[in-house]
Amino acid sequence: MKKIGFVIPWYGEDIPGGAEMELRGLVHHLKDAGVDLEVLTTCVKEFTSDWNVNYHKPGLTQVCGIPVRRFAVRKRDTQAFDSVNTKLMNGQMLTKEEQQVFIHEMVNSDDLYRYMEEHQEEYGLFVFIPYMFGTTYYGSLVCPEKAVLIPCFHDETYIYMNIFREAYSKVAGIVYNARPEYDLMQPIYDLETTKQEVIGVGMDTDIHYDKERFYKKYGITDPFIVYAGRKDEGKNIYTLIHYFDRYKERTGSSMKLILIGGGKVDIPERIQEDVLDLGFVDAQDKYDIIAASLLLCQPSKNESFSIVIMESWLCGRPALVHQDCEVTRHFAQDANGGLYFSDYMEFEGCVNYILTHPEEAKIMGANGCRYVKEHFDWSVVVKKYTDFFKSVIEKDKQTGSR
Repeated sequence: MKKIGFVIPWYGEDIPGGAEMELRGLVHHLKDAGVDLEVLTTCVKEFTSDWNVNYHKPGLTQVCGIPVRRFAVRKRDTQAFDSVNTKLMNGQMLTKEEQQVFIHEMVNSDDLYRYMEEHQEEYGLFVFIPYMFGTTYYGSLVCPEKAVLIPCFHDETYIYMNIFREAYSKVAGIVYNARPEYDLMQPIYDLETTKQEVIGVGMDTDIHYDKERFYKKYGITDPFIVYAGRKDEGKNIYTLIHYFDRYKERTGSSMKLILIGGGKVDIPERIQEDVLDLGFVDAQDKYDIIAASLLLCQPSKNESFSIVIMESWLCGRPALVHQDCEVTRHFAQDANGGLYFSDYMEFEGCVNYILTHPEEAKIMGANGCRYVKEHFDWSVVVKKYTDFFKSVIEKDKQTGSR
């Protein structure tokens, strides 16, 4: 199999973000499995950086053993982009001209697209992640017969833009992180000739935890709910905080809430003693905390996958998710590893059920653990990806020989 080029707007070992973390894990494990690959990216540092600034030097380098080829970005009109992006963020559709402004003033690199055009025969495929950036849009147009998307689609205004529907209906393959993501896209994009597969995100499933270590370190013996992830409104964390506040008021329970991850949130004064915000913790601490919890709550309504849910199951604990998130609800139902809520009363009922049914909670955690190992262990995911890449390449050969 020829070299696979993975295209992403920015790349680095410490860059936060779901798509960024997903790609890092994927390229490392594929390389360990013997796949010849390279990351093609811009010189921008990360998502939160100025997309006009070339932080890295252009050229080929190594990042923790992964070949990374960087290209300078072209200058963009930030104000023009912000004006149309604000409309999209508010749920407004753009005109044809505004869509062109959006994608042209995105993060882009003409040097990258030129390189792909001139060196396309050296690569078996170009794999793009995620869908809404200029590097994916323009890059996939260079040679769509060799383009594979890992789009990380959400039900949001962006996916309905005609520029994306037209471009991505021409790609050779699409890999989805969850079945609801696949179901979402079928009536929106014309994918009749596109090879599609639901694979998911790889996980290191051989993790270890020690509940007693947590109890000794933090001195918490009361039951607690744990939230793990970025603490901002986009993750619907304030719903969890408000529901926890109401739960304490209605039940008089000694229940605690532990928050781990980046970001800051405002905690009502009356429950501040019952909410422990630990910020960033190392992986071992995270596993110990989750294992000691009553349950992990993932209240987000907008996910294409959820690593923390998989981690909660690997630690033997059930997950509580929001009904309005198709992906996390699907995982909870498919694995029989958790419950879901749509309003406060359902939240309270779910928490009380887990609290008063420890054996059933243990079974949910065990079901989830088995589910993760069967579907998302890296050995499983790597094989699915390599088989998928080979089938897309073979299809391209057959089409090209006609």
